[in-house]
Amino acid sequence: MDVTVSDPGAFQHVTMQCRKVSAILSRVGDKWTVLVVMLLGGGPRRFNDIKRQVDGISQRMLTLTLRGLERDGLVRRTVTPTIPPRVDYELTPMGFSLLEPVQGLGAWAQAHIPAIEAARAAFDAKAV
Repeated sequence: MDVTVSDPGAFQHVTMQCRKVSAILSRVGDKWTVLVVMLLGGGPRRFNDIKRQVDGISQRMLTLTLRGLERDGLVRRTVTPTIPPRVDYELTPMGFSLLEPVQGLGAWAQAHIPAIEAARAAFDAKAV
């Protein structure tokens, strides 16, 4: 999009869109979000099941991640009124649409681990 200085309204629109996109990418690019979305891609899970499977995540961080995903419409939280209450989390249709790009990023990262590690080692060797 070509934005000229003579059109401040267009510039403000682009700036606002960038902020919105940035906020969304911040959510979906978070490491915990990626892991939770990948896990929920296999079907609904209970909180403790997710916590066990996502290595290193704290209870607080998992709660915040799930709450943020629910707020953004990517995850559905279902409470079943039993004793104790059963709470399940699952991807919404929009959440499933995020699964493909997340899997693609994961595949890209795995394919490039050796090259990235070599680049890091070379960079770190120069820094010393």
